[in-house]
Amino acid sequence: MDYLRRTWADIDLDAVVHNYQEMKKCLDPGCLSMAVVKADAYGHGDGYVSRALQKAGVDWFAVSNLNEAVSLRRQGIDKPVLILGFTPPAMADRLAELNVSQTVYSEEYAKALSAQAKKKGVTVDCHIKVDTGMTRIGFYAPNGHECEAAEEIAAACALPGLSCTGIYTHFACADEFQQDSREYTLGQYAVFIQTLEELRRLGITFSLRHCCNSAATMAYPQMHLDMVRLGIVLYGLAPSGECAGMADLRPAMSLYTTVSMVKKLEAGVPVSYGRTYTTEHDRQVVASIAAGYADGYRRNLSNRGRVIVGGEYAPVVGRVCMDQMMIDVTDIPQVQSGDVVTLVGRCGDLAVTLDDFAQWNGTINYEEACLIGRRVPRVYIEDGREAAVIDYVIEAL
Repeated sequence: MDYLRRTWADIDLDAVVHNYQEMKKCLDPGCLSMAVVKADAYGHGDGYVSRALQKAGVDWFAVSNLNEAVSLRRQGIDKPVLILGFTPPAMADRLAELNVSQTVYSEEYAKALSAQAKKKGVTVDCHIKVDTGMTRIGFYAPNGHECEAAEEIAAACALPGLSCTGIYTHFACADEFQQDSREYTLGQYAVFIQTLEELRRLGITFSLRHCCNSAATMAYPQMHLDMVRLGIVLYGLAPSGECAGMADLRPAMSLYTTVSMVKKLEAGVPVSYGRTYTTEHDRQVVASIAAGYADGYRRNLSNRGRVIVGGEYAPVVGRVCMDQMMIDVTDIPQVQSGDVVTLVGRCGDLAVTLDDFAQWNGTINYEEACLIGRRVPRVYIEDGREAAVIDYVIEAL
């Protein structure tokens, strides 16, 4: 297909669907699935990923904000969509127009959203968010506050213009399996169930109750309730190192670039900004490649990362630049301009993963996936072939 073969990402939609189907095996019949596709589907591209998942049978989608919901609707997603974060109450009519559900996380926010919904003559579908120990947004319920939270939620549910059909919470450490982390997760679940019981006593029930993220879906089947929220696992990445191997996941993203130039250098030559690396011997061969931190290959990987070229690993030498970086190919014969370099992905028996990036950078694979730059074209692979390309730079013109 026609796209700029400078630096690009392959997105394997077959892998995304496989990962969804693997997670479905964990669910009892009747338990719904919600695909979390916020942040442009964790950098994979929300439209193509979401359409593949909708076709595969996903029941709901989750996004961070209203603009992401608009993006899904414009790209053919007609399944229910839940906004997990803040939407200005003045946008109540837009929520109703798009048939998008909004998270309600406090009595104050509920009143503001209700007032705007009433003013504009609409009803907004809502999911109540309960804070059971994440200490982020949500009606505060832990430490004996379940009754208080239930009363506030009941008041919110009674407001005009709001139709509160769902309720959920979010776990803080479901991907950690030390005893204290397990106890904390079980404690969060107990707070959620107790809050639901208090609400039931007040005559308030919900058609959808959900609390499991990717890790909890795998590790705590007793907590699946009516629906689970699948995020990082859809993209073939484990929620944490402790979750590795719990499901047959296939990474969906590979990242490639090209060799721009190859130089044979004598010993003692400084390479890149700051002269943090100097060639170590005569006839050392350094290749410049066409990717940098603006593409998502972080500057932290200077003199630390490695890539695959010519069927071998090659170390990054010198500082990673905005648009370029250098690798040592002395021991890799016949590397030349135009050769493809694997930044993330598999080449034969060799692999570089987003988990490697996360380890080298002291972070998590979620962050690394989201940081792949928007100037990197996404090339979608379906049925083993290139099916579509999105180039955000050109699309924006």
